[in-house]
Amino acid sequence: MPAASAKQAFSREEVRRALGITEKQLRSWERQGLVTPSAEFAFKDLVGLQTLVRLRRQRVPPVRIRQALGALREKLRDVHNPLNDLRIYADGPHIRVDLDVGTMEPVSGQLLLNFDQAELRKLLSFPPPERVGANSVTAHRKRLEAEMLFERALDMEQNGAPIQDVIAAYEQAVALDPRSTGALVNLGTIHFNARSFAKAEDYYRRALEIDPEYALAHFNLANLYDEKGERAKALRHYLAALKQNPRYADAHYNIALLYQSSGETMKAVRHWQAYLKLDPNSSWAAIARRELERIKSATVLRGGA
Repeated sequence: MPAASAKQAFSREEVRRALGITEKQLRSWERQGLVTPSAEFAFKDLVGLQTLVRLRRQRVPPVRIRQALGALREKLRDVHNPLNDLRIYADGPHIRVDLDVGTMEPVSGQLLLNFDQAELRKLLSFPPPERVGANSVTAHRKRLEAEMLFERALDMEQNGAPIQDVIAAYEQAVALDPRSTGALVNLGTIHFNARSFAKAEDYYRRALEIDPEYALAHFNLANLYDEKGERAKALRHYLAALKQNPRYADAHYNIALLYQSSGETMKAVRHWQAYLKLDPNSSWAAIARRELERIKSATVLRGGA
């Protein structure tokens, strides 16, 4: 009898228990773009989350973590998820990354030891350095200030601050950095919840103009169209979210509902089944199983007619 294989997927509850974090904290990291939203996490994801927990316990601000991850994706072209794929750690107030040829400061791309330049070119494909001037320094400061405002707005929103104060903080972040997609999406969601659909759509679309591969923006825009009864547009954006993140359980769920309501039952079945693989134990899973049973019963009845 072969040895049992290691567990391949962990539920959100298992991840929270293993790492000693709350659902609120996990959702906050997802909203900040530090973690890809998912109902289940692979072992490799768990390793990346452990790195994130360690950095936060060492009091590295989320803004600095996100800045470092973005820089690593840009500078190390073959690395898509730095938390999972690299050894990242805190060195006092700084973030360092261990590479085969030495230790790197991720934002500047500076290697902290001297190595043969040919070796470095093989490992790293850096874009041409920008000329440092007053304008670039000012822009950098604005981006950092925008990040801090975004973090502040998130904290305010999670702690029940007056919604107009939250909106003002997000809008200040966007004013300082018009490419702040996280702030744009969160503004969209605030207006969506207030049923100000035109404003919500505008914010979601602005986020997608900046980052067409932003799965959460596609998903939220799909929810908006779904709420308005524009099912074709909703389906298009749900599928776009799923293209960017095939493990997006909520996208599978909503796509299944759309296909089922339009009579495309076989497509609905595929997405119900995909959803249940990703989220088998929640109250929503019970609904998914019920809908699958309804489809099965209807198919049997038609077959026997």
